[in-house]
Amino acid sequence: MAQKAIVVGASGYTGAELARILTHHPEFELAGLYVSTNSADANKPISALYPQLRSICDLPLQPLPEDLAEIAQNADLAFLGTAHEVSHDLAPIFLENGCKVFDLSGAFRVNSAEFYTQYYGFEHQYPELLQKAVYGLAEWNADKIAQTDLVAVAGCYPTVSQLSLKPLIENNLLELNQLPIINAVSGVSGAGRKASLTSSFCEVSLNAYGVFNHRHRPEISTHLGTEVIFTPHLGNFKRGILATITAKLKAGITDKQIKAAYTQYYTNRPLVRVYESGLPAIKAVEFTPYCDIGFATKNGYIIIVGAEDNLLKGAAAQAVQCANIRYGFNEVLGLI
Repeated sequence: MAQKAIVVGASGYTGAELARILTHHPEFELAGLYVSTNSADANKPISALYPQLRSICDLPLQPLPEDLAEIAQNADLAFLGTAHEVSHDLAPIFLENGCKVFDLSGAFRVNSAEFYTQYYGFEHQYPELLQKAVYGLAEWNADKIAQTDLVAVAGCYPTVSQLSLKPLIENNLLELNQLPIINAVSGVSGAGRKASLTSSFCEVSLNAYGVFNHRHRPEISTHLGTEVIFTPHLGNFKRGILATITAKLKAGITDKQIKAAYTQYYTNRPLVRVYESGLPAIKAVEFTPYCDIGFATKNGYIIIVGAEDNLLKGAAAQAVQCANIRYGFNEVLGLI
């Protein structure tokens, strides 16, 4: 029997991708799409917002009721594509009613209440859930994901950054007293669907933002186990992330050792594709669930280039990948 899945915050770009994936998933039944009660999109079919979903998914965007117990009890798993503060409040209710939670916000990604006060601007009320939540970087935390009911799906920038760096750090190939430098560019869909002058397509050029204070930097550093310098950029294209990472290699490290490290960790992880030669571009990964990684070395330094679709491997596809792992399905089921 298929597991009943619902999506909360379904009117956003990530919600639409979740609806598309879950509609075709052989083991998950898309049982409901929900938006906030004051949403202008409430009661519209999702296909009215996203015409590409016509005849694929025409479910209505239902307003979320005040009493969540009934929908939680009638669902097996919930994907929360909601704001951090909203996920913080919703997740405990779903969990109390026996519904597994895959949260795409930052509300449970770091096991430190102080982190949320400093970087998210609210006081976290559920330290016990921070202890139980498993960070949803699927390729690295599969064993723990398989045993939890609360997955905090990794952020879009942190996913590509960590997948690119972790094999080298774990194999002790980098000189970490010189911090890795991550410069990453995202398409405007990363800012969400809500209209904003700063993310208006006609206003966007190519600019850095969140310099030294973006909330994804401490997320990346926490889960890498080392500090990094992270600078995000907004580009004038719709979707995708390209991260260019510069790091210092330890003395004597060869390309063969670097390739061996990536092979060790990703040979059996089909959604990470490591290039034998050349460097990835966004066009190789957009509209796909893959993260592509390539690298070049010179004079003791390595430049790693990672690319992903921010709405898929950086959000919806990784959330479903984590759900597949939790239920014991093939991790790419419904994705490729």
